[in-house]
Amino acid sequence: MTFANLLPTSFVSRLVLCCLILRGISLAAFAEESAGERLPLWPGFAPDGSGKSTNEPAFLTFYPSAKPKGAAVIICPGGGYGGLVTGPEGSGIARWLNGHGIAGIVLEYRLPHGRSKVPLLDAQQAIRVVRSKADRWHIDPHHVGIIGFSAGGHLASTAATHFDTGIKDASSEAFAGQSSRPDFAILVYPVISMGEKGHAGSRFNLLGSNPSPSELTFFSSEMQVTSNTPPTFLAHAVDDKVVSIDNSRLFYQSLLSHGVHGKFLELPSGDHGLNGYHGPMWDAWQRDSIVWLTEEGFLGTRR
Repeated sequence: MTFANLLPTSFVSRLVLCCLILRGISLAAFAEESAGERLPLWPGFAPDGSGKSTNEPAFLTFYPSAKPKGAAVIICPGGGYGGLVTGPEGSGIARWLNGHGIAGIVLEYRLPHGRSKVPLLDAQQAIRVVRSKADRWHIDPHHVGIIGFSAGGHLASTAATHFDTGIKDASSEAFAGQSSRPDFAILVYPVISMGEKGHAGSRFNLLGSNPSPSELTFFSSEMQVTSNTPPTFLAHAVDDKVVSIDNSRLFYQSLLSHGVHGKFLELPSGDHGLNGYHGPMWDAWQRDSIVWLTEEGFLGTRR
């Protein structure tokens, strides 16, 4: 993962931040000054995927758009499932979305630490919560998408392939009755597969050293696409040496084979992080994804 843009000029500060990154601590405290509504993702104890619960926090930060009843996108920062790059792949993305009339919601999801389904549970919960707040946040509940980068792209892809329609008899929590299916997905240099084409570090942090065949299959998103998978935009550099472009190719081919709308932007250069989150390759996926969202009808007000 590229962290160059996050580091200050002081050598000591650089060293401190690098140590934090290596220890898997969230970079949220070092992100740009945020301007938005920050709230806990879970109202109380959160499930850990094994029938137990935890009081470990996860957060949503809502960056509103000036455009009423527009689209909203939940943002999943990368970090190899060992940390969260919440600056350039979080608040920075929210502000870019705001510039196009789209509300941005940064998801500070819980890290796995031996609990493989915890990030997915948080992503599903985020989609439900955003839909439940559609009136308050002045967004269209039918235009709620998800975007992810690197391992955050893997999380976004699992949310796009594992979802439900909500708990219809839920009475005490409004969000529980909401669907967890995103209306669209944007995956930027994503980890997709848990197989040999995937990213070893993300696989280890998510599934441990000895994952079962069923876990590898469940979390290999290219194997989980169905005709109900939402439309998806992918962007990946051909020279990515951290996460092979074959990840995006596998997912895109699976979309096509199931008749799902999609677009795949193969970028000629940029490596992982696309030259440190700036320059022609970074600009290209942002420009083309907005064009794609417009063509797919997600940026118009629903009537």
